[in-house]
Amino acid sequence: MEQPEDMASLSEFDSLAGSIPATKVEITVSLCVMYTQGMENKQWREFGRTEVIDNTLNPDFVRKFIVDYFFEEKQNLRFDLYDVDSKSPDLSKHDFLGQAFCTLGEIVGSPGSRLEKPLTIGAFSLNSRTGKPMPAVSNGGVPGKKCGTIILSAEELSNCRDVATMQFCANKLDKKDFFGKSDPFLVFYRSNEDGTFTICHKTEVMKNTLNPVWQTFSIPVRALCNGDYDRTIKVEVYDWDRDGSHDFIGEFTTSYRELARGQSQFNIYEVVNPKKKMKKKKYVNSGTVTLLSFAVESECTFLDYIKGGTQINFTVAIDFTASNGNPSQSTSLHYMSPYQLNAYALALTAVGEIIQHYDSDKMFPALGFGAKLPPDGRVSHEFPLNGNQENPSCCGIDGILEAYHRSLRTVQLYGPTNFAPVVTHVARNAAAVQDGSQYSVLLIITDGVISDMAQTKEAIVNAAKLPMSIIIVGVGQAEFDAMVELDGDDVRISSRGKLAERDIVQFVPFRDYVDRTGNHVLSMARLARDVLAEIPDQLVSYMKAQGIRPRPPPAAPTHSPSQSPARTPPASPLHTHI
Repeated sequence: MEQPEDMASLSEFDSLAGSIPATKVEITVSLCVMYTQGMENKQWREFGRTEVIDNTLNPDFVRKFIVDYFFEEKQNLRFDLYDVDSKSPDLSKHDFLGQAFCTLGEIVGSPGSRLEKPLTIGAFSLNSRTGKPMPAVSNGGVPGKKCGTIILSAEELSNCRDVATMQFCANKLDKKDFFGKSDPFLVFYRSNEDGTFTICHKTEVMKNTLNPVWQTFSIPVRALCNGDYDRTIKVEVYDWDRDGSHDFIGEFTTSYRELARGQSQFNIYEVVNPKKKMKKKKYVNSGTVTLLSFAVESECTFLDYIKGGTQINFTVAIDFTASNGNPSQSTSLHYMSPYQLNAYALALTAVGEIIQHYDSDKMFPALGFGAKLPPDGRVSHEFPLNGNQENPSCCGIDGILEAYHRSLRTVQLYGPTNFAPVVTHVARNAAAVQDGSQYSVLLIITDGVISDMAQTKEAIVNAAKLPMSIIIVGVGQAEFDAMVELDGDDVRISSRGKLAERDIVQFVPFRDYVDRTGNHVLSMARLARDVLAEIPDQLVSYMKAQGIRPRPPPAAPTHSPSQSPARTPPASPLHTHI
């Protein structure tokens, strides 16, 4: 059977960020049952099943799973493979062949968004009906034994990247203003599965006219109709009033499929006011709205760049100033309890375990600032946690945690709290590779009021034109007003009268994520979601500003007939596509 193409890519649109549905990725699987895991209760839920493929050790399934992808979330997946012995939907009636676990981010972040995982037989699987553990060795296998390979690939659905550009005019709208005509504007709504409507676009107001021509506007197709070309799109026409009590002129409905016909007799709409229609027998309409132009094009998305090989280089910088308290005392923010991770380790793990899948070598520079270093006690605001000045990289998130704990035992907490050196350190590395193949993310975890605000602002303004983003997590109970200023969500950060080209800083206070129920897993998932949510847009905004297009994804390796697992004995790999 011919193998389907490998797949993967994300969409990110800045406007209307709160109302755009998640991008969807299509998972092509050669396997039997796919499960997703709930964030809160950690229960595995069956997501779907492939069709049954007869008599082959290398099934290549046609069925694809379509799931919502979020860069900022850890989306756990499980794949269970069965040898089907009957037509029964009860999985316990079939022989269990093996399973694999991964995250959606692992698939997307792999070269070409194509991930190979060994299938293993665990000591236990989960009963599909009860969710309770059951022996997973019904095929006589050995727990922990490798029993094949699953190949998973992800591809962004094309309608998640399309952007529609259109223009409307109106004729003979109802006059609503006593002394003038009307000040009309349009409001577009996307219909939801439950029959409700969500606003997705407003045009500008055209003053004092009954025959307005609104400006051309662009909107992501998924914001307009969630990728469903036949879904109802409702458009309301209003007369603007200064006090906000806008007068309703009328409404009409359409669909993406209708709009895509472009300028034609099909796209001239009667604007109807239902109340007027009920009251007046001779009522015809309250004017007409005409589509003047329509075009659609595909935009490059975050996942296009990731699939094309863009690596996210993750660097962490940890605050070692004395205001954290003596690490040997339980009141210290750096205290290492035998029972749970401290705030620094929790924040680092929460962000790192998601971002690590987008860096193929899993080597992460880890820096400290605000400490006196042995042997001479000099103060440093840019020292390697692993003690290696030539190469501050640590192996994986565990390597960073190990170096962090080792540093706590060897350096003296001091001060002040200077950010500029670590920002400049990462900016130097980012400046060295600006061809789109690498993008740097710096995570700064700090407890205090920043000491070098002017220098940090200048470093951030300089970094804003480079391929990098900065995440700041504030731990402890200090006031973090300066961090909010650096965040730049309300007012773009500037230095010496120069505005930052992009908003590259995201700040959150750790205390906002301390779960009173003690569920650190859930609260850290929320923290990661909030600090990482802007990264895809920031990466794409840099690429667009530099005119960098995604590279084509690497070709998938192919097996020659002599190497094909299908030719080998039953212990050979089972190949699957997600």
